[in-house]
Amino acid sequence: MEPSGMAMFGLEPDLDPSVRAFRVLLATGQRLHALMDDRLRPDGLTTQQAALLTIVKAMDGPSVTQAARALGTTHQNAAQLVTALTRKEFLRTEPDPADRRRRVLIATETGDAYWRDRDPADYAALADWFSTLSPDELQTLTTLAERLLRSLTARRPTE
Repeated sequence: MEPSGMAMFGLEPDLDPSVRAFRVLLATGQRLHALMDDRLRPDGLTTQQAALLTIVKAMDGPSVTQAARALGTTHQNAAQLVTALTRKEFLRTEPDPADRRRRVLIATETGDAYWRDRDPADYAALADWFSTLSPDELQTLTTLAERLLRSLTARRPTE
């Protein structure tokens, strides 16, 4: 017999609140990731690649190590994303002006133009995905998720 409702995500109502919160956030994140992957796939991109590009723009020239840390992934995975995005001409690497031995990631005009063209449709999709929440609920969700993320970012993965 196939589970129905939230039980199919392992979200039985009698779960410990922390376990339930973890599972609902994990399932929600995975679903959002899959939905965005579906949107990006026709252009040969992934949600992780898009997230890395967002981080590169926000951090204004991070190293691969810094970008990996911000993305919450390994250096090896980030390096693979950088290789793919460099091949697609969305990123380039340059020597760090402060330490020429180190390389930094720079978003290209090709990537910037790509996002300018598709951002309105992506923003509309995100608005649709979150339309089940009122503006106040969306603000509360964001505030709580940001607080949790800040707390978790300060922890080492083995804690």
